[in-house]
Amino acid sequence: MRISLLSSDEKHPIRPRLEKWVERHAIDHDIELVTRAAELSGGDMLFLVSCSEIVDAEIRSRYKHSLVLHGSDLPEGRGWSPVVWQVLEGRTTITVTLLEAADQVDSGDIWAKTTFELAGNELADEINKKLFDAELRLMDYALSNIGLIKPCAQDAARESHYRKRSPEDSRLNPELSLAEQFELMRVADPERFPCYFDHRGYRYILHLKKAGQKGD
Repeated sequence: MRISLLSSDEKHPIRPRLEKWVERHAIDHDIELVTRAAELSGGDMLFLVSCSEIVDAEIRSRYKHSLVLHGSDLPEGRGWSPVVWQVLEGRTTITVTLLEAADQVDSGDIWAKTTFELAGNELADEINKKLFDAELRLMDYALSNIGLIKPCAQDAARESHYRKRSPEDSRLNPELSLAEQFELMRVADPERFPCYFDHRGYRYILHLKKAGQKGD
């Protein structure tokens, strides 16, 4: 099969995992990994993974199947950074959905879902690893079961949305305790969206690193 992967940011932490996925499946398939929709060449299957670009119907028509990976139990949690928002809500079971791309974002028919568990001590890189593992499992599932899957429509009555996060969402309050802000600190991407706080006329960047279990 001819397969395309569109992932918008070359610096996104999933990028190395996608490159390894391409290497693993390139033996049996013709696969391209691109960063812009204009680079897509068409084929059998298109995966949109951490894609911030709107892929219109004309581009999708070049593929037999155009699929999106989304980190929520759709139709709940449509929109931006769903895993981060759910961690901040205190959720420990995260659902990842594989669905068809559609004109209305995150509204397409659902192909499959999987879940992963959070213990509550994971930092951003550990959360991402569990998320990426789940997304790649769904991609493998789609590849192995193409033609057998019967997509199902979403229940609009359960629809909810998350807004796009901004750097302001990573701001810490120096008057609050670390414990009170731990969820925010642990979901912050230390490279792209680090936590910060303003104090005594200066801005400080805070990077959280796990040193090991207490007593190690």
